[in-house]
Amino acid sequence: MGAAFFYHMTRTPLGETLPVLLGKSLGAGWQVLVRAPSEDRAVWLDDFLWTYSADSFLPHGRDGTADAFHPILISPSASFTRDALVSVEGAEVTAPEVTASTRTMILFDGDNPQAVQTARDQWKALTQAGCSAQYWSQQDGPWQMKAEA
Repeated sequence: MGAAFFYHMTRTPLGETLPVLLGKSLGAGWQVLVRAPSEDRAVWLDDFLWTYSADSFLPHGRDGTADAFHPILISPSASFTRDALVSVEGAEVTAPEVTASTRTMILFDGDNPQAVQTARDQWKALTQAGCSAQYWSQQDGPWQMKAEA
């Protein structure tokens, strides 16, 4: 049974946090599904991961393309389970997905009040459904777990 890890980004933006977590996930041998909130954002994430660093590579592709065999798959709507599920920008995550995955990571922008509220709503829905959850913050410096349910 998996757990949901909520990452409240206040010091590093999505463009810095996501590649680190994806690299750690691949290091653990996990297949990863990155859920974007829309097809436009899935395209943006795909492009970003090809160009974010000249000296690093994260093998990835988008659902429904020839690159969908990569260990990192980006989709706004894929409903199948991989070892890890990463939700960005408020993309929906369900309790069955959390329990079917080894790890679910929900990344949200701490400077965006709507993103913070969406994450709070997700925390409440997932924990009320019986999912384990951890809240990680970098507000005081390096990432620290601040709450667990």
